[in-house]
Amino acid sequence: MQAGKPSISQISVRLLPVSISNAFRVNNLYSTAGLKQSTGLFSELMIPIRKFISLAILAYLGSLGAHAEETKILFVAGKKSHGFFAHEHNAGSLLLAKCLNESGLDFNASVYHDPEDPSWPKDDAVLDGVSAVVIYCDGGKRHLANDHVGTIDTLQSQGVGVGCLHYAVETIDGATSDAFLRWIGGYYQLYKSVNPHWSPQFEALPDHPVANGVEPFGINDEWYCNMRFRENMEGVTPILSAIPPLDLLPEKDHHHNSTPDGRAAVARGDPQHVMWVSENENGSRGFGFTGGHYHDNWQDDNFRKVVLNAIAWIAGREIPPNGIPSRTPTKEELLENQDYPIDESRIRDDKYADRRRK
Repeated sequence: MQAGKPSISQISVRLLPVSISNAFRVNNLYSTAGLKQSTGLFSELMIPIRKFISLAILAYLGSLGAHAEETKILFVAGKKSHGFFAHEHNAGSLLLAKCLNESGLDFNASVYHDPEDPSWPKDDAVLDGVSAVVIYCDGGKRHLANDHVGTIDTLQSQGVGVGCLHYAVETIDGATSDAFLRWIGGYYQLYKSVNPHWSPQFEALPDHPVANGVEPFGINDEWYCNMRFRENMEGVTPILSAIPPLDLLPEKDHHHNSTPDGRAAVARGDPQHVMWVSENENGSRGFGFTGGHYHDNWQDDNFRKVVLNAIAWIAGREIPPNGIPSRTPTKEELLENQDYPIDESRIRDDKYADRRRK
């Protein structure tokens, strides 16, 4: 029996007292009206109630059976990168996979990570039966998907969703960037997009399943701006958006920190879409999430939930009204599976303070 799923006896315990008490209420109505009570009358009343109970149990079991087979999610985690508690690709992937597996919603999430040779899975067998692939790695020329466009195209043609976390939304222009537009609807374009550290406030969330259960929130991260999206945002829905402060970017040009196009967008007050989802021509789904620089941000319930929702959504799952449930990770859990030795000096006192890049 799957964790979190009630057995038939549990279902009966939940439904029967309510139904029987309703039967007695109906019988008492006859008594109050001065109508004759009889065993036959009570039995007649119980017949439709028994049918209702049976149908309710069958319907509930049917809903459980809708996902009797677990939804397989594969995280592909890249190499160690930015030092302790930053760009923790493996630790972050393991944490999110654990959240999905403990949700009670029939997920089978696993992480592919080879610390000796971090790359795209060498054995295609690990991709068998997956409903979604989530990539968390360094981007640009080092992106582990750059040499596997054909493989990912094939997966998506089969309905497999693709999600990219933080630096993994950046790739190189050309065939790979075209693929990113197909897979997830947008990407970080070098010399156009920018990577400031800031604390946007996500005050308005869209009416979309990925926003289910997510409350307005704000948090400090390396939220990328001025992304390259499909023309006219075709099939793309922004999930997290905010207008950045005018002093967000330095005036000096830099291929990542400040670009003329990025500065112009900030000066215009353009809303910056730092998370989005895509519905693709072939019926598959994708998402891009630019946060995830700081590992301790996974401790924020809204930050974590919106990503878990997105992963479930690209896998074709219905999202509960309150979103994918998960408990808040402890500090001890955050410290697990780190790529670098623990360095307490790198743990921020306040992950909500508006820190900027120095």
